[in-house]
Amino acid sequence: MAAEKLTMANALNRALRDAMRADDTVLMFGEDVGPLGGVFRITDGLTAEFGEQRCFDTPLAESGILGMAIGMAMNGMRPVVEMQFDAFAYPAFEQLVSHAAKMRNRTRGRVGVPLVIRVPYAGGIGGVEHHCDSSEAYYAHTPGLHVVAPSDPADAYGLLRRAIESPDPVIFLEPKKLYFSRSEADLTLPVPPIGKAVVRRPGTDATLIAYGPAVPVALEAAEAAAQEGRSLQVVDLRSIVPFDDETVCAAVRSTGRAVVVAEAAGFASVSSEVVARVTERCFHSLHAPIRRVTGFDIPYPPPKLEHVHLPSVDRILDTVDDLQWEDA
Repeated sequence: MAAEKLTMANALNRALRDAMRADDTVLMFGEDVGPLGGVFRITDGLTAEFGEQRCFDTPLAESGILGMAIGMAMNGMRPVVEMQFDAFAYPAFEQLVSHAAKMRNRTRGRVGVPLVIRVPYAGGIGGVEHHCDSSEAYYAHTPGLHVVAPSDPADAYGLLRRAIESPDPVIFLEPKKLYFSRSEADLTLPVPPIGKAVVRRPGTDATLIAYGPAVPVALEAAEAAAQEGRSLQVVDLRSIVPFDDETVCAAVRSTGRAVVVAEAAGFASVSSEVVARVTERCFHSLHAPIRRVTGFDIPYPPPKLEHVHLPSVDRILDTVDDLQWEDA
């Protein structure tokens, strides 16, 4: 099949539909995901095709949604649940960290939890708090969970298919502001597995490390930098847990400079962990300390101010300019 132009929302819908066609133990449920098709229409048409036994609405009770999904997963099903908005998942957090993440270890490997928690996350849609959180650090800090964040339609399709096939629970972070951005994608081509980063753009002067909604911004910054005569490499993590040390460190060693770009607040964050891991492994290859461009350490701001809060091309380029180029 030739590449086609589609949105991330289209790709996610296709992934769910194809997974449900391929395996009748796969089912989808959550708030408003049935006949309505979800707030962002990611599940559009699934109830019509598969019936209310396979794609259905639940009460507004996230802890109950996830608790039921864990029980189903322990008993032979492969549930996919939607949390509707990022911060709506917090009431289900105890079910996630106390049970889903620990069940395999608790049972000495006898019981797995093949469960996908879809979380529409991050900002850029003009939403308010509880609708624009970047909550990846909470999940990444919990052993037993896989955490992934696609940045384009092809990865959205491939990573969701792999997440549904995984024998362990996967937090699937869907960048809301990228739902309706279009790009060419051939969904028949294999994508790298969960746990594998990719270099989205080659470069020789510095490496931008990003994931999810920050990747297009990093690519835009790299393009702008090229107009100024500076070559920036862009690495898309794709998978936060497991983390691909090999690809990321090889990229940083090749340039000697790095900037991590993420929407989440910087303190005690995934970006902090990336800096620590890369510094430990690449210290003798670095020409400058690794810098970060992140959201500020504040609750998510009002819509009129989110453009100031979120990483921008200008903030990235200003940080790149501060990488001690005089010492090269």
